[in-house]
Amino acid sequence: MSDAAASTASRPEDPGILSVRDLDAGYDELQVLSGVDLDVARGEYVTIVGPNGAGKSTVMKSVFGLTTYFDGSVTFDDRSIAQQQPEEIIHHGISYVPQTGNVFPSLSVRENLEMGAFILEDVPEQQIETIFDRFPILRERQSQAAGTLSGGQRQMLAMGRALMLDPELLLLDEPSAGLAPDLVDELFDRIDAINEDGTAVMLVEQNATEALRRCDRGYVLVQGENRFMDDGETLLADTTVRKEFLGG
Repeated sequence: MSDAAASTASRPEDPGILSVRDLDAGYDELQVLSGVDLDVARGEYVTIVGPNGAGKSTVMKSVFGLTTYFDGSVTFDDRSIAQQQPEEIIHHGISYVPQTGNVFPSLSVRENLEMGAFILEDVPEQQIETIFDRFPILRERQSQAAGTLSGGQRQMLAMGRALMLDPELLLLDEPSAGLAPDLVDELFDRIDAINEDGTAVMLVEQNATEALRRCDRGYVLVQGENRFMDDGETLLADTTVRKEFLGG
């Protein structure tokens, strides 16, 4: 497959819930992203990969209102969210799991889950049961302080808390970072299951090969700009993508 084919692949027929167009964003006066385009269709699994410093996490943070907006558009469910704050965006059906600092270490597992529903008048006990069914280890450790959990268990808790509002779109920033290799496959399996149940997923991931293998569609960012976009398997098969961004 040629580079041109990878970079000009068509977007989904139905752009779905998230549409990013010509986005320029960064931090304070530092612009990191330049003209970034990205779509997530309803129920889709999208992965963003690229070298360190490419702006992958900045795209995700921009969707969730955590960066400085310069230009372009970000729409969710046909509503502009480009300059909204996270506390507004979460009401629209988007949840975000940052790479670090994603649990309250002094609170119990159950209390962390309850915090995930802080915008609601009452804690949805049925949703907690749903999370426990999805992550059985959290049921076993529900009274345990989150700070005493293993790295993999903390990531499950962070995802569980993000799912408490039953979002339409789940944003995951480097979920496998720091995990032992034998836990990575289990984590990806759980992300697959979340997506298969109907939640759209946008994932930034250092384990690019595995993430592209599992996703519906992938984007390769380089120096804050779109370089390639195609389905995951096609990107994995592309010689240039594999050589320059996947280690051969």
